[in-house]
Amino acid sequence: MPEGSPIHGGQRIRDSFNKVLSTMPSDGKTSFFGEDMPSLEALLIGGGFEKYRARQIWQNVYLRKVFEPAKMTSLPLALREFLDKKFEFTSGKLVGDRRSADDTGKFLFELSDGRYVECVILEAPDESGGTRKTLCLSTQVGCAQGCKFCASTMRGFKRNLTYSEILSQALSFVDSVSGKFLFENIVVMGMGEPLANFDNVMMALKILNDADRFNFGARRITLSTCGLADKILQIARMDFPFRLAVSLHGATDEVRSRIMPVNKRFPLEKLVPAIGEFSKNCGRMTTLEFILIEGVNDTPEQARALAKIAKKLHAHVNLIPYNTVSGLEWRRSPLKNRLAFAKILKDAKVSCTLRREKGSDIDAACGQLALKSSK
Repeated sequence: MPEGSPIHGGQRIRDSFNKVLSTMPSDGKTSFFGEDMPSLEALLIGGGFEKYRARQIWQNVYLRKVFEPAKMTSLPLALREFLDKKFEFTSGKLVGDRRSADDTGKFLFELSDGRYVECVILEAPDESGGTRKTLCLSTQVGCAQGCKFCASTMRGFKRNLTYSEILSQALSFVDSVSGKFLFENIVVMGMGEPLANFDNVMMALKILNDADRFNFGARRITLSTCGLADKILQIARMDFPFRLAVSLHGATDEVRSRIMPVNKRFPLEKLVPAIGEFSKNCGRMTTLEFILIEGVNDTPEQARALAKIAKKLHAHVNLIPYNTVSGLEWRRSPLKNRLAFAKILKDAKVSCTLRREKGSDIDAACGQLALKSSK
């Protein structure tokens, strides 16, 4: 997508579809989700079917969330067979899952080329006394960013996911009776750097959010980045309705460069203004993610430096206990250090949350997703 191009509510998804089509596997099928209503109607007419059937198909897919033509029983058999030959509805197969002691679920997807990605569903209490489920999506097989504390980088970058493969993770979690998603929020912060797979990620989020499609609220979707300042500026100049989280993890260039190679390309003097422009143009508070690692970034000096950045940006800070990754040297910051760090932020009138550990016993916590079964 050219820098600065807007994604307006009325813009056809097919425009983006044409740009990412070349990244999709060539198996004779195209993704159904690249179709808008006019193109679907034209396709059906060309295949000898009635135009009104397009609306029936649309309702099956987007309202009932049925992704197998054979189960679209309101359609004639010939049309179901036509759809099955023409379209791909899901492009990832759920082949494994694990459940942690705290009810975090980790799910393994096999892709069409035999590679694998993982996604996670986290549960947390909500304000009504119930639970809120958040789906953490992956966007790449592996990751090229090289963050020193993260398992996703350990076997290197393999490839980007197509928008259909990103969507497939979400479409696997639907209540078969109600047709509702089995989660309330989406965070795009699983395996991979979302902004390094820009077009496919934007396409997937647009399809999820589009009022004529899945109508999943934009404020319930958060996109996370390790700090690609040029891409943050790009979305700042778009009609970008989603929330943004930036993995900072270091409040000075010295500390951040030690654990995040991306800081050499986009040091804080470039990153912080880009975040500021996003907040100003999009009118949303940014979240600064900060994993606390013992002896690296859990010092009072880092807390004070972080407070200055957060106040300048009017950002919320999410403090995350480091989750152990086998083969890496880092250790979690002790609880007393984490509490002291949070107190410095709060005393400085910075909005912050000290996150509870979730899913670490099944390697599903922040920074622990890795290529454990792939080519």
